[in-house]
Amino acid sequence: MKIRIDHNSPIPLHHQAESLLRTLIDSADYKNGKLLPNEVDLAKQLGISRTTLRQAINKLVYEELLIRKKGIGTWINESRPISSKSKNWLSFSQEMAARGIPIRNFELHISWVIPDEQVVKFFNIKGNTKVLKLVRLRGTNDGPIVYFESFFHPNIGLTGDEDFKKPLYEMLEQNFSIISYKSQEEISAKSASKFIAEKLEIEEGSPVLFRKRFVYDKAEKPIEFNVGYYKSDSFTYTVESIRES
Repeated sequence: MKIRIDHNSPIPLHHQAESLLRTLIDSADYKNGKLLPNEVDLAKQLGISRTTLRQAINKLVYEELLIRKKGIGTWINESRPISSKSKNWLSFSQEMAARGIPIRNFELHISWVIPDEQVVKFFNIKGNTKVLKLVRLRGTNDGPIVYFESFFHPNIGLTGDEDFKKPLYEMLEQNFSIISYKSQEEISAKSASKFIAEKLEIEEGSPVLFRKRFVYDKAEKPIEFNVGYYKSDSFTYTVESIRES
């Protein structure tokens, strides 16, 4: 199997290497315990450093997709888990699917924008750097439930031509080997502006649930800044806490 790294791509080299390794895992070339090429040869073939390659291998070892033994080599874990550890928290699509509720996209818009100061600060980028903005109005057959605005770090490599109808975090993982590992959220109540009221088909000034989501990968690098406005009578956030004795 021929594999190569695109050194002109904006996608980081270790992410490209990880994606290639996932391709090897799914191929028939390395079944039944056959060792993957050794790190020295594979790094040379890809034109990257062993450190970069090892970063990608370490992530897949952590996910239990690969097994590595010092002095032996690296091979595919044939008894690897079916589900990925990156799916411990869900996108809106996955949340609704888990509840058996079919969702509908009422609006979906993609654009390149100069972000506001809040997004610039979160991504730690220059103020004149354009980022990809995804706008979605989503709900059920009964009507819209939530209005989303998502901004993505330019280093991810999104072009805007991706299929954003797919569950977002699955698409990022499959297409870019970007694992959305940690989410920090801020939730508050707001009065619907005229704009949001029109989108959610409610009265201006009606209460809405406002949520900011800050998404990071496993290296604690920012991936996505997301805001959502939820109809208060259509969505409930549940928080479970356990007191340690």
